[in-house]
Amino acid sequence: MYNLIHQDAASDARRGVITTTHGQIQSPFFMPVATTGTVKTMSGVDLNDMQSQIVLSNTYHLYLRPGLEVMEHAGGLHKFMNWDKPILTDSGGYQAFSLTEFRKITDEGVKFRSHIDGSLHFFTPEKVMDIQRVLGSDMVMPLDECSPYPCDRKKAIQGLKRTTQWARRCKEHFHQTGMHERGQRLFAIVQGATYEDLRRQSAQELMDIDVDAYAIGGVSVGETVKEMFEALNWVIPLLPKDKPRYFMGIGLPDQIVRAVGLGIDMFDCSIPTRYGRHGSAFTSQGKLNISNSEYIKDLRPIDDKCDCHVCQNYTRCYIRHLLNMHEITGARLMSYHNLYFYIKLMERIRTAIEGDNYDQFQREFLKSYNSELLVTL
Repeated sequence: MYNLIHQDAASDARRGVITTTHGQIQSPFFMPVATTGTVKTMSGVDLNDMQSQIVLSNTYHLYLRPGLEVMEHAGGLHKFMNWDKPILTDSGGYQAFSLTEFRKITDEGVKFRSHIDGSLHFFTPEKVMDIQRVLGSDMVMPLDECSPYPCDRKKAIQGLKRTTQWARRCKEHFHQTGMHERGQRLFAIVQGATYEDLRRQSAQELMDIDVDAYAIGGVSVGETVKEMFEALNWVIPLLPKDKPRYFMGIGLPDQIVRAVGLGIDMFDCSIPTRYGRHGSAFTSQGKLNISNSEYIKDLRPIDDKCDCHVCQNYTRCYIRHLLNMHEITGARLMSYHNLYFYIKLMERIRTAIEGDNYDQFQREFLKSYNSELLVTL
């Protein structure tokens, strides 16, 4: 699944290729979030235009709507959304866990009520695999127990044990139902909250199970950036060098740049589109809030160093006007620019690694973003 092409000379950043049945993915890479089968305000044409290599969709939401009957009738998620490149689907577990007033977790699985109509559902490790088998995603996430923040040690241990047990059950069902033979690939998710020994224990137990790739989960749930990156430092040295490493739900550009320097290959986050809809643009010089009054007569593009069609054709003042009038075109233009920025950032990252220049690249980038992560170098 993973082929290491080059290791940066002065950092742990690595350049690789992930092979799936729907094509190769150059890593490190970012996955736009297509929660319900679409990246908000973006079409598949848009994503292809900006050269997105992959998207991420949400098992929980697709299971509830449109449902597995529709998905099976359509021939799977790729055909349903007319996307012929790779797709990763999460397990839906995080969404079920977040329904704190409407769910019950046991060793068997997660019982929850739909946030849509209150109907009762039960996710087991096996059912989560069955759902993703119908979806036909290239990369499949197991059911895991995401520890909250803050999390006491007893609860973190319980979550770790369940995550390991569920990963084992997921792998068994994954192979029994022929998902591997169909070209799907299974991840495991390292948990353990903010406890170093538990993080290390989780990583080791999951490596003993032996799956296709590994993710670091239970991050970006309220902990500090320092605590988030401590989890990486504890776990990455333990993970196999010949398998992909996925930092789940991260994040901001400076966090991605720093995590690549530590050896991470894969990222996803709704930040580019979510921030864009609310007026925040990511640029070569940092983040701008285009909704601010200072841009009311600003005829410059969002970023004069960006060659996306938004920056080539529209001004800050026009986009600000659209946002303030709540025109959907404003949200669309901002989302396109931000996603384009992220995808081109990953291209720059890959080029820097290939040139053994990543350490200098990340220093300059973190400085341009006034990032607190600069002190970790």
